[in-house]
Amino acid sequence: MLRKTLFALVAAIAVSGSSAVSAADTKSVEVMHWWTSGGEARALEVLKDGLKQRGYAWKDAPIAGGGGEAARTVLKARVASGNPPDAIQMLGFTIPEYASQDFLTNLDSIAAKEGWDKLVPGPIQRFSKVDGHWVAVPVDVHRTNWIWANKKIFDQLHLTPPQTFDQLVADAAVIRKAGYTPLAHGGQPWQEATIFDSAVMSAGGPKFYTQALVNLDPAALGSKTMEKAFDQMRALRGMVDPNFPGRDWNLATSMVINDKAAMQIMGDWAKGEFVNAGKKANVDYLCFQYPGTQGDFIFNTDQFATFKKSDASVPGENAFASTVMDKGVQAKFNQIKGAIPARLDVPSDGFDECGQKSMADLRSALKSGTMVGSFAHGHAMPDGPKNAVYDVVTHFFNTNESSADAVKQLVDAVNNAK
Repeated sequence: MLRKTLFALVAAIAVSGSSAVSAADTKSVEVMHWWTSGGEARALEVLKDGLKQRGYAWKDAPIAGGGGEAARTVLKARVASGNPPDAIQMLGFTIPEYASQDFLTNLDSIAAKEGWDKLVPGPIQRFSKVDGHWVAVPVDVHRTNWIWANKKIFDQLHLTPPQTFDQLVADAAVIRKAGYTPLAHGGQPWQEATIFDSAVMSAGGPKFYTQALVNLDPAALGSKTMEKAFDQMRALRGMVDPNFPGRDWNLATSMVINDKAAMQIMGDWAKGEFVNAGKKANVDYLCFQYPGTQGDFIFNTDQFATFKKSDASVPGENAFASTVMDKGVQAKFNQIKGAIPARLDVPSDGFDECGQKSMADLRSALKSGTMVGSFAHGHAMPDGPKNAVYDVVTHFFNTNESSADAVKQLVDAVNNAK
């Protein structure tokens, strides 16, 4: 947990150093992020160009690491030393953690001027606002319960997107027999947690998912339904290749792109890698929901928060926030990155079939109440229990532990982390 003393340190340094900020520094905005893959880097250029058009240079501070764990560690160190970036990419519960310590800039004035309250879906505003005040700007909406498939392999083996988990298991056997890896996967805790998102939703549906991973209900966590989710994880473990440990997510995506693997379970940032490779939806690759989650929308949203530093930094930070929420910027950025806009007023023109389906499904999920936050990406529970569940899930995936034992470990881990 961050401490008030850290804020006092940052505030003191900001005040004492505000008069020393040079004119050159005030015309640039330092942005910390973890978008370092090919597709992500291309999308990032859209934000850089948008900021440049507003008269500010983008000072890049990339921290490699697909799930953002490394960036969060670096951020804490920089805050402790009194040198936070101007802006930082954040996910889910990390935002209120910093806002509650009064580190983040209040964006209410620019939000009111640009009408953000009417543009951003409620489930996303839950993380953009703290105590009713805007403190972060959402740039996208990702969906984690996607499967990305190699169309050439599916066509060769006469396969269609599986509608049930049993069909997925049967298809994997056919794929393995044909000499392909059924499931491209990177053995990193956040990637295994991403798969777990879908397994829990498939096993129990959105109500159960919410009871277990949002409300942290011990009865749901310790239930037979949760055992079924771990049973699915065990079956998925049998679909990966022997070299999966430690593999980065984008390298797993490359296995699908390069005809080495048939499928990958990953959020739609994976689509950005297909786009970057010149591949087209329904021509080179297929996109479909994890079996049993059709119509459900497990989301995470990349947001940017700006830090309270000095009066001189405010205009640049405001220009940055306005850039991130710009309608044209969000359209172009997400067409490249593979996500969909955080603004509901961006037309679907220009998005491929996968993007258009995601935009339509988001609207349906908002009406039906089946849009739920991703546990894996910090939108279901705070970091303490999230990290505890990470440990249980990745231990299970990499050992021969039974589903019944994993469920017991899950209940204990969450209880100890509360």
